[in-house]
Amino acid sequence: MITLYHGSNVDIQEIDLCRSKRGKDFGCGFYLNANKQQAFDMALRTTRMLMKGEPIINTYLFDDTILQSNTDLNIKVFDDYSPEWAEFVLMNRNNNTDTPTHPYDIVIGPIADDTVGVQIRRFVNGYIPMNTLIEELRFRGNHAIQYFFGTERAIQFLKKK
Repeated sequence: MITLYHGSNVDIQEIDLCRSKRGKDFGCGFYLNANKQQAFDMALRTTRMLMKGEPIINTYLFDDTILQSNTDLNIKVFDDYSPEWAEFVLMNRNNNTDTPTHPYDIVIGPIADDTVGVQIRRFVNGYIPMNTLIEELRFRGNHAIQYFFGTERAIQFLKKK
């Protein structure tokens, strides 16, 4: 079991995927992080942006043995920043529909830096090559791995602590 955190401006009693936002790194879903400070920073940012509530860290236990077991979950793990990861992020960041761009229940991988929109436009317009895009998207912090849970089946493996 590992402990994962979700920073918010509310205490989340039940995960509601309908509240998920489009255009995120791995698509529309529920995002967590193993770094408590990073989750708190996200909670602060969310509270300031929405101008309501207070920073709250929601804590969950995740049985990560399912990542190696034979479950019917479709799981994708990006071990590091790579062209495949960058193309995956581009695909999801550019998706403004409610239809997922991929078949994965859970995606684990690096977080893109917050300036992702600017960097994507530079890449799409041909101003920077893929290797520069990857470096520009590299998160400038510690433990920059995010856990994406995109389906009801996936969130069943999270237990609120």
